[in-house]
Amino acid sequence: MSDYSKTPRSTLKRAHKRGHYDRQTVHAILDEALVCHVAVATERGVMNIPSSHWRVGDTLYIHGASKGASILALENGAEACIAVSMLDGAVFARSVYAHSVNFRSVMIYARGHSVEGDEKLTAVRAFIEKYAQDRWDQLRPPTANELKATKIIAFEIHEASAKIRSAPPGDEDLEFDVWAGVVPLKLSRQKEEPCLKAGSHHAVPKGLLPNLG
Repeated sequence: MSDYSKTPRSTLKRAHKRGHYDRQTVHAILDEALVCHVAVATERGVMNIPSSHWRVGDTLYIHGASKGASILALENGAEACIAVSMLDGAVFARSVYAHSVNFRSVMIYARGHSVEGDEKLTAVRAFIEKYAQDRWDQLRPPTANELKATKIIAFEIHEASAKIRSAPPGDEDLEFDVWAGVVPLKLSRQKEEPCLKAGSHHAVPKGLLPNLG
């Protein structure tokens, strides 16, 4: 996979060695993360909205209420800054200054557009399949009114970078007798809480968030 083109704002200035611009790294983080934050200027002022997201090729999708201020701004071509991040560990050092966190993150700059018709339905299906493979065919399809009430915004990814820290603490204050190291952190799936009709005995969907142990 080729790299995304570096631009003045996507190129890391500080800790530049943590920067990654290859598609494989960027895509892997986008696919594993479950939430993104989309910053956009609207007629009500700057908004930063959390959203579920999903990726198909070099296109990132989000969804939102059709009449939401941020969605309307994105639909009308306002530029967005999209951030995705995952916390992998707390880094405890022997000095206050050297404390840190291990993380993986992606920053994307893009203008979005709404998708309609077959493309919209295909995008919604990809969203469902991110959470549970083969579930789409088991579900009631969305109605025309449900599709009308929800906007799907697509962002073609051209300007993007990833930033990763995965390391022990960087201090060398060995004279301080205090514990130092990394406490790994991981999002994990908990016990399912079924909502079933009487007499229903359906299995948990296959591939339900396979990245979560």
